Formats: sequence, structure tokens, C-alpha cells
Amino acid sequence: MGRRNKGRDVSGWLVLDKPAGPTSTAAVNKARSALRAAKAGHAGTLDPAATGLLAIAFGEATKTIPFVTDALKCYRFTIRWGSETTTDDAEGTVTATSASRPSAAAIEAALPPFRGDILQTPPAFSAVKVAGERAYDLARGGDVPELAPRPLHVARLDLVGVPDPDRAELEMVCGKGGYVRAIARDLGRVLGCLGHVERLRRLWSGPFTLAGATTWEDLEGDPEALEARLLPLESALAGLPECRCAPGAEDALRHGQPGAVIPARPLQWGEEAWASSGGRAVAIGLYEGGHLRPTRVLSGG
Repeated sequence: MGRRNKGRDVSGWLVLDKPAGPTSTAAVNKARSALRAAKAGHAGTLDPAATGLLAIAFGEATKTIPFVTDALKCYRFTIRWGSETTTDDAEGTVTATSASRPSAAAIEAALPPFRGDILQTPPAFSAVKVAGERAYDLARGGDVPELAPRPLHVARLDLVGVPDPDRAELEMVCGKGGYVRAIARDLGRVLGCLGHVERLRRLWSGPFTLAGATTWEDLEGDPEALEARLLPLESALAGLPECRCAPGAEDALRHGQPGAVIPARPLQWGEEAWASSGGRAVAIGLYEGGHLRPTRVLSGG
């Protein structure tokens, strides 16, 4: 038996404009296959019916996934009033209906409690684990799980428009772990009209935007052209302060040892930062009085 091809050592970030239909995992697998890459992962799941930005990391860039996953994300979505569904979106079965429809003024008045630091109960059909099992697996089996509310930071939630009495379009910027479907469900209940997500699109995620994003069709094109679209792993670190390696520090940092660094701006003891040499990432770690103590060592893409 011949030796298995483990894939190419490809490193960097691909910003994909995911269409409706594929799961996030399917999108990652398609991109990895197109580049024949050995390793890939994504920074934040999009439901199959959702579209928009899916940030995919390859190779060494997968070490920077948490810095995108933990960053703020922006969603534009349409709520359909008048019914709740099992999934809190248009893919589910209708479980309750209402003839009531809210005015734009009523929607605006209901939004403030959904802003800031809130508690949100995830949808039954979600990836939240219950006793070691995914909630959506339990829900599909008919055992609807009771999920506990979770803290969520909503930096912004705005009414964008009311195209007709049955629909409202909103935009939300939130932190890690937010469910737009839960916002639609809960807002519908507060307004007394019920509601679910009809359309959902992610506009940006951390440092990544849809400007110049790769399309699904691009994944089926020339692999070299696709690889040319990759962004360096350093692009995921835009939210962290950068420090330049002092002479002789790079080797120590690459071996996981503390090294002397020169921060681009004053840093506090224990503040997370990344060290660079020639503009390429060397390590991510904690700043300790002129030195960086590595928590992740990077090859620089």
C-alpha cells in the first residue's frame, strides 16, 4: 500500500462568502480539497441556510483561530413575524402562530433590553452540548433539551428597515456565542407577534470583511489563483498589540522561551500581544516588562 498523501503545507486565511446550503464544515472541506491543504478550520459556524463571511484558516494560521472566534461579528438578518418554528428559522416546522404585527416604533422600543451584556437562551437546534451531546442531535431525535441562558455581549442591535408588515430587517454586532435565531425568537415573544429568522448574512468577523471575498465558484477554479487569495496569518492578529523582537530574541521565542521585545505602544504587565520579526509573526504570548512569554509559537505563515 502506498503512503497516504497528507496534503500540502498551506498556511493563511481564506475569506469565503458562503452561499446558502452548505454547512460550515462542508465549506471548509471543499476549500481544503481545492488547495490540497493538510490542515484547515473555520472561525465561527454559519448555519447551512445562512450566507456571508466564513473565515477559513489553513496550516499554521489555525493557531490564530481563537482570536477571530472571540472577536465581534456583524450580522444582517430578516425576521418573519407571525410564527415560531422548531429551529427558530425558516428551515423548521411551525409550532405557533400569531395574527399580530408590530409597528416600526414598537420594534424600536423593544430593542434596548437586547443590547449590552444580556443573557440569551440558545435555540434547541444549536451546537451547545448537553450531557456530552449536541443539542441539535437531541432535538432531531425528539428530545428537546432545556438549555440554560448564557451571557452575550451585544455591541449593537439596530432596526434597518420594515419592508412590509410581515418582516423587519435588523443588524447586530455581537461577541462570541451569539445566536441571531434566539434574538428573533425572543423579540417576537416580547412584541407578542412571534417570529423567526427568514434570512441571515454575516457581514464581517473580527478583522475580516466581505470586500474581495472568495466565492463558492472560486473554490472550483484554479488552485494557484485560489492560493493567491490567502491572507497571511498575521491578519488575524489585528486586534492584538504587536511587539518587535529585540536582537537575539527571535530564536528564544521560537523555542517557546521568553524573549525581549519592543512594543509598538505601551503595554500593561500580562497583556496579550504578538511578537514579530520582519513583519512576520514569531509568537503570541503575555507581555512581562520588556519580555514576551510565549503561549503560542508561530512559523510566520
